[in-house]
Amino acid sequence: MSNLLTDRPHLTFLFSDTGGGHRAASEAIIESLHNEFGEAVVTEMVDFLKDYAPPPFNLLPEIYPDIMRAPELWGALFDLSDGRPQARFVTSTFWPYVRRAIHRLVRDHHSDMLVCLHPLANSFALKALGKVHPPFVTVVTDLVSTHALWFDKRADLILVPTEQARQNAIQYKMLPEKVRVVGQPTSRRCSAPIGDQSLLRERLGWPQGKFTVLMVGGGDGMGPLAEMARAIDESGLDVSLVIVAGRNSKLEAELRERVWENQVFIYGFIHDMPDFMRAANVIVTKAGPGTIAEALNAELPIILYAKLNGQEDGNVDFVVSEGVGVWAPESQTVVRSLTRWICRPDERQKVVVNCRRTARPDASRQIALILGAQVGLTDQPREVSTF
Repeated sequence: MSNLLTDRPHLTFLFSDTGGGHRAASEAIIESLHNEFGEAVVTEMVDFLKDYAPPPFNLLPEIYPDIMRAPELWGALFDLSDGRPQARFVTSTFWPYVRRAIHRLVRDHHSDMLVCLHPLANSFALKALGKVHPPFVTVVTDLVSTHALWFDKRADLILVPTEQARQNAIQYKMLPEKVRVVGQPTSRRCSAPIGDQSLLRERLGWPQGKFTVLMVGGGDGMGPLAEMARAIDESGLDVSLVIVAGRNSKLEAELRERVWENQVFIYGFIHDMPDFMRAANVIVTKAGPGTIAEALNAELPIILYAKLNGQEDGNVDFVVSEGVGVWAPESQTVVRSLTRWICRPDERQKVVVNCRRTARPDASRQIALILGAQVGLTDQPREVSTF
């Protein structure tokens, strides 16, 4: 079902803005597709919840930040619904309510391939497509704690970011040959060489020679970011703080009203995160998969201070087990971790080396090559690690 006017393969990406990760991953893959194949491919993104879901599910992107401020409740819902029997129950229970909307989505977006980057769209879209459908590829954007809704046997290919995610898929009875480890997709800017840190700091207006702590709460500025920043500022450590409040304007205003002891740079939502990461010495952040992957690409040691229960538990385990960072849920633990890395630069450098080893900066390109092969743009996908 190629584009009727140009005969170019048409790829539809299903995502939703429940957090920034699904959109960012979709955009990163599309960027790589056009970088590899230029105008030979047509791509589009569809926010299936906002544009097609019936009420109240169409409001999920809007209220998602508020839901995330109740991590215990989210964790309970995640654990309660995880597992193959539970996933089938969710799909069968809600199918009568969403059936018309999903069928309309499929009719509106005739494609040579559907690429799904959201677990809630996976099984519903496959059910609406029926037995005969264009290639359907699932790109899993959770690093380790992958919900059962990500995995449906009817998908033609499932691309996952880590080996643990692959093992989860196989545990859920996915065919091993359908599941490939490719890494977490990130933009080209996040995958570029590190560059000269001093030049980056000069451009950003940050001080040279000062240990710089980048603090991020995700695109919506979630988690106890202000509390952690205050603790670091009051600790006596001689550091520069760079705090990114994201879309959380209330948090940004609160931070700007405070009188700080150290030099502090406060930002709202930014588009320069790759440069911020390359210019910093350490990142203090919540355990979002996209931020972790971008930090690894920037060879930036990670201090995790918050997580979504259930969904991000595995991300914490991944960061700690790979030696690329630490788990510090209390402000005192964050300060101790920073103090240790400042006083023991050789120890921090080992973490930098581990970040370099663990990073997969070519993930988006590898995914683009695989998708291109599926729609005839290349004869075979180039070498991709599957183990």
